[in-house]
Amino acid sequence: MNENFDRAPGAGRSRNFPADPGLMTGAGDADSKTPLFNQREPLRQPRTTPPFTENSIGSVSDMPDGDYRRQSRPPQSPNSNNTSASRGGNDVDSMIKSSKLSANAPEFVPLGFNQYDDSAYYDDSDAYYGEPTLADTVTDFLGHLSSSPGSFESDVEYITGILNSWVTTEELLKELVELIYTQSTSIPNFAYTGARLCNYLSHHLIITPASGNFRQLLLIRCQTEFQQRDAAVRGEPETQKKFHSYVLFLGELYLHLEIKSGQGPPVRARVLLGALKDLLISLFSNPVDANLICAVKLLKLTGSVLDDAWKESGESHMGELIKRIEDIVLDATCSRDVRQMLLKLVELRSSDWGRVQVAAAASSATPDNDPNYFMNEPTFYTEDGTPFTAADPDYAEKYQEMLDRQDYFHDVYGENGNEVYDFEDEMEPEIEEAFEHFCLESERKRQQ
Repeated sequence: MNENFDRAPGAGRSRNFPADPGLMTGAGDADSKTPLFNQREPLRQPRTTPPFTENSIGSVSDMPDGDYRRQSRPPQSPNSNNTSASRGGNDVDSMIKSSKLSANAPEFVPLGFNQYDDSAYYDDSDAYYGEPTLADTVTDFLGHLSSSPGSFESDVEYITGILNSWVTTEELLKELVELIYTQSTSIPNFAYTGARLCNYLSHHLIITPASGNFRQLLLIRCQTEFQQRDAAVRGEPETQKKFHSYVLFLGELYLHLEIKSGQGPPVRARVLLGALKDLLISLFSNPVDANLICAVKLLKLTGSVLDDAWKESGESHMGELIKRIEDIVLDATCSRDVRQMLLKLVELRSSDWGRVQVAAAASSATPDNDPNYFMNEPTFYTEDGTPFTAADPDYAEKYQEMLDRQDYFHDVYGENGNEVYDFEDEMEPEIEEAFEHFCLESERKRQQ
């Protein structure tokens, strides 16, 4: 077996380089072919280890080019070999002191593994860097809800419990509001889940500083963006895109944010009702395609609820908005597709936002006042297979024929579906003769 066999890491990678005369024994010695220092390829340093200092680097003049590139160390004089070994211990100690790795890390967490562990934080190099920040925790939670929105009901209580342990000051509460607002207006399709989360946190976060609770601080943050609406609808495309995300998030917030009242069920935030009207007016004031598409999306999302709320208060804001849309269709230079979207929206509103009207009461319903009068009527079939319903003019006659046919078969088959024979009646002579012949033939075959 090879004498250099070793089970230590890096075993078997020793290399014999050309001997240096200054490091060799006499030519007659038995070990004259072996260098004084057995050169081995150093193990790869961890990614989190700081770069080596000059004093900690050994000689690289004897290394092959491949090893030199892999180590990426600056070239040193051959004389430095004599001092590197003595300084190695001090360099190791300095690296340990400057390292960010921690022996107290509770467990190894693979990169990309999403878990709710607020006791340790790992970066892309799997190195432990101490406690995570509130931003790290909230970003992980929102990323999880964004990728798995179906788990909202089962996870939101746990998430709220963690946030209650985190958010203990007014500054942290404001940071939480900003984080959720930013994520809800920047992550695609997260506005719905973000609005639901805001509603839940507004009722279950414990902290209520003097500056306002979670819901009040959230509305203040939305007010800041609302005041810039007129400039945003005329801004650069990127500015308009951010503003449109804000508009749709505010629509979701109006649908989901509930305010508990002392009497009766929770109500929606009425301040958002007026804000949405003003936002729609601002969008229509600059009728470019992007603004019009955003307005259509908002009205499809909240149109029926806004219309009902304004009707209850005796206001005609929805009618005014529809009139603006009709004027834009006639005058504006929007694209054909956007014009078609606006016309479809006007048609949707004329059908009461696609809601089915309540049918007339059963006692007063007639084919004249209820278009669904015959909707749930069964379909029957005549003897030749022709279908008919109660709406058919000949329904009574065809239905009676069907009943007569059922009575005939009821007499033949009985209630349980079995054919009924009246044994008291004599069989026809031909039938009787055929029956006797059948019985004799069966008996003959049985005896064979």
